[in-house]
Amino acid sequence: MKVAVIGTGYVGLVAGACFAHGGHRVICVDIDERKITALKAGSIPIYEPGLATVVAESVAGKRLGFSTDTADSVADADCVFIAVGTPPGEDGSADLTYVLGVASAIAPHLTGYTVVVCKSTVPVGTCDKVEAVLRQVTEADLDVVSNPEFLKEGAAIEDFFHPDRVVIGTDSDRAKARMAELYHPFVERPDQLLFMARRSAEMTKYAANCMLAARISFMNEMAGVCDKMHVDVDDVKRGIGTDRRIGRYFLNAGIGYGGSCFPKDVKALLRTGQSVGCDMALLEAVEVVNAAQKRVLAEKGLRHFGAESGEGVRGKTIAMLGLAFKPETDDMREAPSIVVAQMLVAAGADVVAYDPVARETAYAVLGGDIAYAATWRDAVANADVVTVVTEWLEFRGISPEELAAATPCRLVFDGRNIWDPQKMAAAGFTYAGIGRPPT
Repeated sequence: MKVAVIGTGYVGLVAGACFAHGGHRVICVDIDERKITALKAGSIPIYEPGLATVVAESVAGKRLGFSTDTADSVADADCVFIAVGTPPGEDGSADLTYVLGVASAIAPHLTGYTVVVCKSTVPVGTCDKVEAVLRQVTEADLDVVSNPEFLKEGAAIEDFFHPDRVVIGTDSDRAKARMAELYHPFVERPDQLLFMARRSAEMTKYAANCMLAARISFMNEMAGVCDKMHVDVDDVKRGIGTDRRIGRYFLNAGIGYGGSCFPKDVKALLRTGQSVGCDMALLEAVEVVNAAQKRVLAEKGLRHFGAESGEGVRGKTIAMLGLAFKPETDDMREAPSIVVAQMLVAAGADVVAYDPVARETAYAVLGGDIAYAATWRDAVANADVVTVVTEWLEFRGISPEELAAATPCRLVFDGRNIWDPQKMAAAGFTYAGIGRPPT
């Protein structure tokens, strides 16, 4: 099949590369000439494990190309994917300017029967608007389909190749058949393809992300109670996670969620519900808990040194291990590290941070307010406090003995609960996690 993907951001580039890997002929389109030039030269603008290899193999196999020419790219395409950004507006609602702009741009150039697919995360009813824009401009034979993505940053390639499910919103039998053909290389069972109404598919995306965000906020709220009552939240997690009705995923206590999806989608669904008169009290609470949780790690440090005002950390060196909002990505959008760093710097601390891949993206956000180390050992070498902000495997593999040998510091605040409290204590560290009794 010939597939055109409009937008080469995280969603568009991953989808285009994976469809090409599955044997389809794919052209990824973007109006940013510098990005397209870089992609043609083999430069990948985002960090995603395995993506560079998939792109290189597909380009070498002449199944994947890049272009700024929308008209030529969508002509004769079997499927055209809209995969551009939907940034939150001032009120938190999704901005559809780019999505509807793409619909206007592609409409005059569609030929033959075309399935236009909304891959961007969009509010309920957006596909209706896209179709209205297309119908105003063209009489081409087409169907508009909702096909939200459910990929995890850091594991997107694996998720695409082996999906839990593929949600496809359409009532058209022709569109169903074409989408089934498109995803055939990636699904092993017919029940992995979930066909439903377009609006149901659009709502499913928001509901999934908001459910996961709610689980995270619930466990972080439990961690706060555990802190006060000398209970280990990890024991609680094991106790409830083995209940089949609950499951063990997204129950890790920490310093809050970030990234491009959860914060934006919680806000968007919250505003959508409120716009139709629904009291979205649960989602409001999820936002409040998450915002407070991003402050917990810095607040623990300030309290330890005896002053909520922060005078106690003035002039002290604080090592931050991790900057990206989660491991296996360089994404700094809504990262808890931003709040932690800004609070500590405002309190007068000298922050030295290390992240395996997010140094450049972090600098774009935090600039020179903090120092950036080349290795974790460099970050902790002269530290008065060591903090864990992102749970990279590299950090999980650090033994207490290794850490003790690398720094004179014996005070650790573990914002992701990656280290064993008893082993840390045995190595001479004063250790505090999230929802764990301090040692």
